[in-house]
Amino acid sequence: MLQSFQNCFKIPDLRRRIFYTCALLVVYRIGGQITIPGINPQVLQEFFAGSGSTLFGLYDMFVGGAFTRATVFALGIMPYISASIILQLLGAVIPFFQKLQREGEEGRRKIIQYTRYGTVFLAIGQSFGVSLFLETIRAPMSGANAVSDPGWPFRLMTMLTITTGTIFIMGLGEQITERGIGNGQSLIIFIGIVADLPYAMKTEWANYLINRGAGKNLIEELVLVAVMFLMVAFVILLTQGQRKIPVQYAKRVVGRRVYGGQTTHIPLRINAAGVIPIIFAQSIMFIPQTVTNFFPESSFMQTLGGFFSTDSFVYWTLYGLMIVFFAYFYTAIVMDPNQVADTMKKHGGFIPGVRPGKKTAQFIDGIMTRITLPGSIALALVAIIPFFIAQEFNVSRAFAQFFGGTGLLIVVGVALDTLQQLESQLLTRHYEGFMKKGRIQGRRSA
Repeated sequence: MLQSFQNCFKIPDLRRRIFYTCALLVVYRIGGQITIPGINPQVLQEFFAGSGSTLFGLYDMFVGGAFTRATVFALGIMPYISASIILQLLGAVIPFFQKLQREGEEGRRKIIQYTRYGTVFLAIGQSFGVSLFLETIRAPMSGANAVSDPGWPFRLMTMLTITTGTIFIMGLGEQITERGIGNGQSLIIFIGIVADLPYAMKTEWANYLINRGAGKNLIEELVLVAVMFLMVAFVILLTQGQRKIPVQYAKRVVGRRVYGGQTTHIPLRINAAGVIPIIFAQSIMFIPQTVTNFFPESSFMQTLGGFFSTDSFVYWTLYGLMIVFFAYFYTAIVMDPNQVADTMKKHGGFIPGVRPGKKTAQFIDGIMTRITLPGSIALALVAIIPFFIAQEFNVSRAFAQFFGGTGLLIVVGVALDTLQQLESQLLTRHYEGFMKKGRIQGRRSA
């Protein structure tokens, strides 16, 4: 494997792509440290000290801490991701977008253009909300305001700054995808999550030193590291798990040539929805806890928020059920059995033992329904593990999030995708891949 990494830098084109990607990611991290003018960073740090279990903490994880620091990259790449998801959902119900999705490369370019427009509109709306929210922030202890001079000049400046930063990040992601290695938007989220790992490890080590004589010991810390490796392996299996449906294509004679006749398969992923179900469920479950923070003196709101705290059985039950529901919901959107059956029929393909057309669609739909159940349950377990680790093993929240949940799924998924692209580049140039044994997807596709 070390030799394969060295080979990556022996290929001039691949070496240039890797350095280009790293350089743009460094630019992104630098921009995530520049605070918006007119903001008091100390007040923000004091206000967001306990925001890890709220919607703010979830959003801040995706942008690498830029939101709680109110930087020019406060929204990160999330408006672009939101616009992409919205267009994908619209493609399931609006014929215009369905037609674009079926037009191939030309339709894909139009969808990307509409996604850019949607990103700008979402960034303008969200940045205006951020400016209003910043004006309401006060330090809990000193009562100092986060914004030194609130009003429309500050709001317009914040909207212009954050929107420009979002457009700049969108450009960075597209440049990485085109000229670098890996998916640019995914790598930006990846680097934002991984950037918190050194701080999380430092926090956990400080926690170990403080509680070393009160139940914490070195063996327990080593066991936690082993559990983390096992969770990463489990997430890899969940991400790569597939059910292959064999497909046979009939032979066609065109002139003097014979086309078709080969046997292939349709790879149906066990977790076709990816990390989206956890994001949807987590966003909804964090709303009550976030709302109660604005009513600290209301006993009713505090009681209601107690039912949705991470210590409540109600929270765990609803959270797990919502992940299973959204896994089925999003899988039904991204995977249309009727479209797959029609495409197979047009190209002369059929599943052995199943009639083309409606019967094929019903067969694929039945398999997707069955394999989504264990996939969604496994996804719910991955999402719950960090909270369990934090409570039962006295681990800090920052470190516990790397045992599962949204962050680990994104990190593993992006790392696998980037590794597969590097693997394909090496094999294309007749170099040995990263692993001599195993079933890496990039090796099979290459």
